[in-house]
Amino acid sequence: MAKLAPGVRLLRSLTRAGKAQQKMVTNMLAAAVPKPAKPARKSAAKSSPAPVLKIREHNRPDLPPPVPGKWLMAQYPLPIQPGHAAGQQMSYWLYLPDQVPDTVKRDGWPLLVMLHGCYQTATQFAQGTRMNRLAEDNGYAVLYPQQLVSAQAQRCWRWYVQSNQQGGGETAVLAGLIEKMCEQHAIDRRRIYVCGISAGAGMAAVLALNHPELIAAVGLHSGPVFGAGHTPVGALHVMRHGAGTQADEAIRSLLRRRAISAPQPMPPMPALLIQGDDDQVVHPVNQQQLARQWLKLNGIPLSAVARVTSRPAGRGGSRNAHEIRDYLVGRKVLLRVARIAGLGHAWSGGDPALKFNAKAGPDASRMMLEFFGKHRRA
Repeated sequence: MAKLAPGVRLLRSLTRAGKAQQKMVTNMLAAAVPKPAKPARKSAAKSSPAPVLKIREHNRPDLPPPVPGKWLMAQYPLPIQPGHAAGQQMSYWLYLPDQVPDTVKRDGWPLLVMLHGCYQTATQFAQGTRMNRLAEDNGYAVLYPQQLVSAQAQRCWRWYVQSNQQGGGETAVLAGLIEKMCEQHAIDRRRIYVCGISAGAGMAAVLALNHPELIAAVGLHSGPVFGAGHTPVGALHVMRHGAGTQADEAIRSLLRRRAISAPQPMPPMPALLIQGDDDQVVHPVNQQQLARQWLKLNGIPLSAVARVTSRPAGRGGSRNAHEIRDYLVGRKVLLRVARIAGLGHAWSGGDPALKFNAKAGPDASRMMLEFFGKHRRA
């Protein structure tokens, strides 16, 4: 029998992840490779002031329900690097609210970078999380990069690749895209945040920890341990079992690299970790080890006592019971760990019409913005 490629073994293993999500994973495997998004109608196109980017502004946002702000789509040219052919471009979407608060007029937009999971597109992630509607109410610009099918067939961000974990590859591309947004739009550089789900959460952690001066806080929903994996098979092991002692070594290695390459020590990195107890794809042990990693990063003793808040289930299944553990330095919460009962591998409180979204709350999007709103870079 021919030996299966690691990616095929990964997908087959996911189908055995558990009865609770067997139907979901089977549907994933049956789906065809995602097709590239159709180009916008020429009549809706506008040129960007920057000559290297072509921005199309859609009169009707491709989001249900419609949101009043601007929904911009563009391409970001990729540098020539391993894994990418010459001349490739990354698609991304940017939401700019219709209402411009006085704080934005004075300081610029806070920017939220949203990284989708495997088998998702950027627009599906926007729809499922309903983040643009909240961004309109709270005055955030929201950036949605989209992984190339040519880089990973299921659009997974490759959080486990060691070169990405050390700041190269996709990490450098995302950092460059954020810088481009800051050049093209009025962005408050003190308030740039990144969050994601699953592989997107893994990549959000990698981006934040390689660019702590750029990212003010990070949100990881159903995310794998930082700094482990290194191969598709290794990534699967991390998703199922965590990283063990490799989790601590990943943080030590990061801090050693930081001490050599940067003039300043690692600044604090506030983090919100959200995890479902019934996640059969990324086991909850990952959240436990992520919490340990972030305690170490933020100089909080592992023996620190958290402030615990427990919430019961809502009526009619509107909300799952959940527990929130806050770790404070002074009066500021630097680490918030939310464990949600009964939640599988899905965005909590999302639009159930799309995969990887659970109708029952708590609303992860609101939790993200509430947490980010309390943090900014000096």
